[in-house]
Parts: sequence; C-alpha cells; structure tokens
Amino acid sequence: MAAIAVLPFRKPKEFRLSHHLDELTSEEFIARYRFSKNGVSFLENLLKDDLQRQTNRNHALTSFKQILITLRFFGTGAFYSVIGDTLGFHKCTVSRVVENVTDAIIKHLHEFVVWPSPVEKERVKQGFYAVAGFPNVIGCIDGTHIRIQAPHDDEASYVNRKGFHSINVQAVCDHQGKFTSVNASWPGSCHDSHIFRTSGLCAKLEREHTNFADGVLLGDSGYQCKVYMMTPFLATDSLAKERYQQAQTRIRAVIERSFGRLKRRFAVLHSEVRLKPAKICKITTACVILHNICIKLNEPDIGDSDENQDNNDAVFNLAMNGNGSGTHIREYIVNRYFT
Repeated sequence: MAAIAVLPFRKPKEFRLSHHLDELTSEEFIARYRFSKNGVSFLENLLKDDLQRQTNRNHALTSFKQILITLRFFGTGAFYSVIGDTLGFHKCTVSRVVENVTDAIIKHLHEFVVWPSPVEKERVKQGFYAVAGFPNVIGCIDGTHIRIQAPHDDEASYVNRKGFHSINVQAVCDHQGKFTSVNASWPGSCHDSHIFRTSGLCAKLEREHTNFADGVLLGDSGYQCKVYMMTPFLATDSLAKERYQQAQTRIRAVIERSFGRLKRRFAVLHSEVRLKPAKICKITTACVILHNICIKLNEPDIGDSDENQDNNDAVFNLAMNGNGSGTHIREYIVNRYFT
C-alpha cells in the first residue's frame, strides 16, 4: 500500500487590521491613523500605482493596508514589533511597508511642497499682512530638530548645541502653515544659517530677487539680514523698532505652530527615532508632504494648537545678524510701516 504524505496544517494568517476598522468611530480612526477615512482614500488613490504589486500570494497587502500601517507608525513612533503585534503583521513586514510607502510619498514632493507662484505670493503676502501688518512676507523660515538615536557613522556631527543627537530640518511655510520648502538632510550640529546659505532656496533667492516687491522671508536671529530675509533687531532704540519686533515675532510664530502641528500629528518626529539618519530624513520629508495634504483636505488638527519652538541657533549667530545687505530694507520697513 502506497504511503500517503500528509502535509502539516498551516494556520491561515490573521490580519487584525481588517477586523477592527469597522468598529472604529470617525474620531477613533483619526486618533489612530492621523487622517480621516476620506483622507486615507485620497492617499490610496495617490499612491496605489506605486504600492500595488503583481503577486500570487493569497494574503498580499493592499495599498490601503500598507498606508494604514505606515500612518500608524508615523502617528506613534512605536517599534515596528509593537506596530506589528497590534495590527497582526511581522515586524519585518512593517519595516518593508513603511519604507515602500515612504518612498511612494516622497515621489510627490514637488506636487505638494511647492514654492509659491507670483499669483500665490500675493495671496501669501495678504495673509501675513493680516496677521501683524508686516508687508510683503512670502514665507517664514526656521529649523527644528528631530531627535535620533546615536548613529554608528559620523556620530559627533549629529550632536546639536543642546547635547542630543538630531537631524536639523529647515523649512519655510506660508500664512496657513503649509510648508513651501523643506530640507531634512542635515545633521544636528549644522546651524540654521549654514543650512540656508548652502541651500537651493538661497541660490534661487540670490538669483531671482530684484526688489522689495518680490517679497521677503522672515527668520529669527539665527539668520543673516538680507534684502530677501528680514530678521529681528539685536536691540531696539525706538517705539517703531519695538513695533517691528512685535510684528516679526507674531508672524514667525506661524512656523513655530506649523512645526508643532507636524510633530503632534506624526509623533514619530517628536520622540527619539531609532533608524538610520538616511531613513529618518526620508520619513521627515514624507511627514511634511502629508502635513500639507492634511491642510489641502482640511483634515482636523491633532491635539492643542500651541507649540513652543526654540530658536535653534539664535544665540550662536547673534553677532552676524546685522552684517548683511538687508539692513536698509529693514529700516525702510520700520519707517514706512511701523512709525
């Protein structure tokens, strides 16, 4: 009698993600995935061509599930193993999915993080002027640090002036808090002024800015006062300059709040990220893109609206603040708008 081979019974995989979605209220869904269900559907339509794969596996992950796994990681910053245990996936699957979805999101950088056109600049100027009466502002610029685990390579360059390891992210936002420029590629020891001076944005402004009507950025005292960059006075000796300082501070608070909103929605950026710096830079950029998509879709904010951001390099760079060629523009603004 011929022997019959009996294959061991293989228990089907259980994907807990599918089971619990229908049980979540709209508020619970947003709390877990940082987007509404309509927002996730928007992301699915945006990313599905990059995420769908030809496969014969019975339990291939849909683009929808991949997006939810990634949003759960971005929204919590938990270990891959914790995300996997919660949603019913192996940590290696979570790692692969997060990397793939992050790369897919970054492909849309220039679609959602866009420097304003001439028409849009006028709208931004009006928006900032309504905040504090400061003229011709086309963006606020600042840096924020993303805390990271000490990397194996070039560890010292990631130690910032506060003594912890980080990535220094520089960004510009408009009056609505939407980011119009982002640079997330510098280690924490690099100062805001250096990051800006070596950026494509600086080169663009140096090349294209011709007069005050072209618009100016507002930065803190970590930046040099230039014809296209208005910074605070190091000291004030008149009421008009005090008014300038107050208006400048009120407008710069817009980007401080934007960083706060970004980190509250995507808590992976608020705690220590335990990945290699190159991956952290990608994740940060992806979160900035998602932040702008949230504004586009009018997604509800997560948590409180206030955030105290520090001026990363203000103290270090105070001495060079007034040495640029923009001081005459600054004096003109004071005399014309704040006297």
